[in-house]
Amino acid sequence: MYIYNVTINIDPSIQHSWLEWMQKTHIPDMLATGKFSQAKICRVLVQEETGGITYAVQYQAPDRDTLQRYYQEDAARLRKDSMERFGDKCVAFRTELEIISQH
Repeated sequence: MYIYNVTINIDPSIQHSWLEWMQKTHIPDMLATGKFSQAKICRVLVQEETGGITYAVQYQAPDRDTLQRYYQEDAARLRKDSMERFGDKCVAFRTELEIISQH
């Protein structure tokens, strides 16, 4: 099992509209690709020196091949929507995590 983790620092002025968009539009669109079985939004509690509010959004994929298909088939379109909507008011970086065990 893999986690596609997107850590996003957002300007406080867009916090409410960003969260609403994530919950009502973006996450449903991500799940609709059929490549992720679930998603969760976590607020990062450590304050960034650069300011803003940071969230980690985690999408669970069954395997690395499925995650690669997401990159090839869906990522550009879904990232473009975010950039058009929020522009430079948010900065994201992405990591892949492999689940070794769950207890």
